[in-house]
Amino acid sequence: MISLNAEWTRLLHKYQDDHRDPRNQACHKIGIPLIAMSFPVGATLVGLPLAGALFTVGWGFQFVGHAFEGKKPSFVDDKRSLVIGLLWCMEKYGLRVYEESPAA
Repeated sequence: MISLNAEWTRLLHKYQDDHRDPRNQACHKIGIPLIAMSFPVGATLVGLPLAGALFTVGWGFQFVGHAFEGKKPSFVDDKRSLVIGLLWCMEKYGLRVYEESPAA
């Protein structure tokens, strides 16, 4: 399990605030796994065309979701949100992969 410090906990809460619309959440629950899968698939030359499709379709879902939400993607302001988004998505699928560290 990953323990998030205060800074990363703040990023997670901001990410959650930017993703309240259920349609956006549904799009992200599809798009984020597609994007994440594109990396190991693309690690082989044979998988490269499939990886490109997964990556492109995944990002399409992301941007459609943000059209529903009416907010820009979180990564525009902070690239760390790309990692936070993956943790958020895993949590949405019921996988507890992080915990918030107690305030120091």
